[in-house]
Amino acid sequence: MGETTPQSREDRGEALCRTVVLVGMMGAGKTAVGRALATRLGVEMRDSDAEIVNSSQLSIAEIFERYGEPFFREKESAVIARLLEGPPSVLSTGGGAWMAEANRGLLTANAAVVWLKADLELLWSRVRHKTTRPLLRTRSPKATLTALYADRAPVYALAPLSVEVHADWSIEETAEHVMTELARVGAVEGYRG
Repeated sequence: MGETTPQSREDRGEALCRTVVLVGMMGAGKTAVGRALATRLGVEMRDSDAEIVNSSQLSIAEIFERYGEPFFREKESAVIARLLEGPPSVLSTGGGAWMAEANRGLLTANAAVVWLKADLELLWSRVRHKTTRPLLRTRSPKATLTALYADRAPVYALAPLSVEVHADWSIEETAEHVMTELARVGAVEGYRG
């Protein structure tokens, strides 16, 4: 009798006004946080890497191996442009998507872009045992991740919004911090924190 159920999006009065795009390094939590945001806001969760895999019927690693990274990046840009069409949603992008200037322009013009900023040690703890990261298939994956981080962090810093990711935060806590940022810039209506 004394149990409470979580309020629905309608009960809270929250509404997503524009698509939210999560950018950042592999392991930052873009997909997990994106799912939590989409569920909370009652919108579709889209993932550019998953769309590429579905349309090509190849894993990201297989695409890199067979066709190379430039081919993958070309497909990624086309998929992102397509996913930005339609009603507001949450879009998780691959770690390198934000590196292309054309993608940055397209994303910032059509969405609220949030950098999930995680430190190198947190990222390494999340990706070191994964075999699905083609860029880390090197003799020294941590050194590769370190170099990628050094190259990409200044470009991720160009994102209009950022949320620092902490190792002791749950997915829901991280999503809550993203919601605060989105509300601050008017991308979410009705959010009361």
